[in-house]
Amino acid sequence: MFGALYRWLFAQIAVDGLTLDLDSTVMTRYGTQEGAVRGYNPSKRGRASHHPLMAFVSDTRMIANCWLRPGNTQSAHNVRGFLDSTLDRLGDKRVALLRADSGFSDQVFLQDLEQKKLSHVIALRLNQPLQRALVEASGWWMLDDGIDLVSITYQAPSWSQPRRVIGIRQHIDKRLNPKGETLSLWASDPQWGRYRFAALVTDLTLPAAEIWRLYRGRADCENRIKELKYDFAADSFCLPDFWATEASLNVALLAYNCMSLFRQAALRASVLEHGSKDIQHALTTLRFKLFAKAGYTTTEGRKHILKSSLAMHKREWMEGLWDRSKTFSLPVHFAPIFSSA
Repeated sequence: MFGALYRWLFAQIAVDGLTLDLDSTVMTRYGTQEGAVRGYNPSKRGRASHHPLMAFVSDTRMIANCWLRPGNTQSAHNVRGFLDSTLDRLGDKRVALLRADSGFSDQVFLQDLEQKKLSHVIALRLNQPLQRALVEASGWWMLDDGIDLVSITYQAPSWSQPRRVIGIRQHIDKRLNPKGETLSLWASDPQWGRYRFAALVTDLTLPAAEIWRLYRGRADCENRIKELKYDFAADSFCLPDFWATEASLNVALLAYNCMSLFRQAALRASVLEHGSKDIQHALTTLRFKLFAKAGYTTTEGRKHILKSSLAMHKREWMEGLWDRSKTFSLPVHFAPIFSSA
């Protein structure tokens, strides 16, 4: 049922190539719900949790898929089946780029992406062989003050073939909040210990700087997850039965998708038409500014009239939304974040 609903929803958007982001999150549970077991839980250590796997469409700020999983499940567990399910839900929409964090960087998944010919940028775990490869790499060049990049060909011990890897290092004295990790093998080294490192594996032939900038956009997943939890209570609908919990979670995600489509198709167009800044309001803000407005209906003859309590300086904005709703048509067009062409 949910697959058909998602396919219909994504049929209402038009974009030439989607950017798909994979991520997982921890949903803490308080009770004995099915599937709620102890696992990685940074906010509530030792507490039982679920560990859902999620796919985000970055171009439209929507959610393509979600699988609820027990709390002790690893990030990449059954990710190949999850990806197949996600592509099915997207219908005829083409995925131009897939991004994921280091939890999805295992050999089996990378090989599956290559067989599907899906362009990808995925973070790597900084294990000891990769640390040595980054330190021994020649050709580091400065992108910005305190940020250096390098492009190397690297084959991990578990990989069946070498792949292109982009190395990033940020100097802790020159960057305000340097991203990455200290190399454990060189933590006390006076030169290498002053850097924070990260590495990306990709099949793209773009310049290293462009690949790094493309991957940085994946951080928006965390904003979507926070909004799901705080505004849509996605982690609060927990029932004793595992599949009932997953069904309620998918209902919350569908509501989020509908609201995201409304914000970008109707609300954003109204904002831009009136010369205001393009702001993506959270549901809490929209509830206050748009939905929770006092009003009453009257009749004049056979005509129903809605009278709302609205400040004068906001009436033009509200009238713009009404006008937009009358001329609104599907599908909604979006500009792609990444194009392989």
